[in-house]
Amino acid sequence: MNKIIATLVQDNLDEILVNWKELMKEDSEERFFQIMSQSVIDNTSREFAELMVSNLLEGENKYENRLNIFTSKVVRFGWSISFVMKAINHFANIVYELLETEKIIVDENIKEYNTILTNWITPMRDGIVDTYAKTWERTVQLQKIALQELSASLIPVFDKISVMPLVGTIDTERAKLIMENLLEGVVKHRAEVVIIDITGVPVVDTMVAHHIIQAADAVRLVGAKCMLVGIRPEIAQTIVTLGINLKDFTTTSTLQRGVEQALAWTNRQIVEVEGN
Repeated sequence: MNKIIATLVQDNLDEILVNWKELMKEDSEERFFQIMSQSVIDNTSREFAELMVSNLLEGENKYENRLNIFTSKVVRFGWSISFVMKAINHFANIVYELLETEKIIVDENIKEYNTILTNWITPMRDGIVDTYAKTWERTVQLQKIALQELSASLIPVFDKISVMPLVGTIDTERAKLIMENLLEGVVKHRAEVVIIDITGVPVVDTMVAHHIIQAADAVRLVGAKCMLVGIRPEIAQTIVTLGINLKDFTTTSTLQRGVEQALAWTNRQIVEVEGN
């Protein structure tokens, strides 16, 4: 029975894929079909169909290897779990209709084929979703580690002046890391002025502001001044709208102005030297 279904799918694969892609475009709000090139869409769709068939014909090890490769790819493409579920359901429905059209499913054996299709689709759906979830969790974890490595270092730029550039979303876990690195850096570099640059922070809400204020208070407790730079117009508007109090902060719009102010605090300034 499995071989009959697999052969039918393989013989009618082009027609199945055309119908499947049309259903996915109509039913899904995902951007995959809008932003990807036609060749990527065609190749990925065919890989998906071959994965569906491989579960009927191949051994468990070979199928699992194909499953892992495919799920890693669609995670990079941004397929959501709901998108994956719709893809499986539409594919199964198209195959069922084809079995009816070809008179393979008739009244006498309808229950038998329904059982076969259920036993085919259900474990496959569970396997794809489970593998997808694990792949997605691993990807998110790697991204989180990369963000932590990129955006939590205190960098000395002049004697007594250090800068901490922040990049990406700040959550409670990252805020703790930022605080630790900030205080360790102040002591290590003997900084008198610390500039926190939020140019790379996409959104400043109440929680992010709270973490930044806590970091500034901690810096002051170890005897250094703190300045906040990189406040874009939209961020300034958000801060005012939310009623966030930054009165204890010196703020500037750019890092350049922040460095100039920090030099002034340490009785220095940038002087242009005329050439001979």
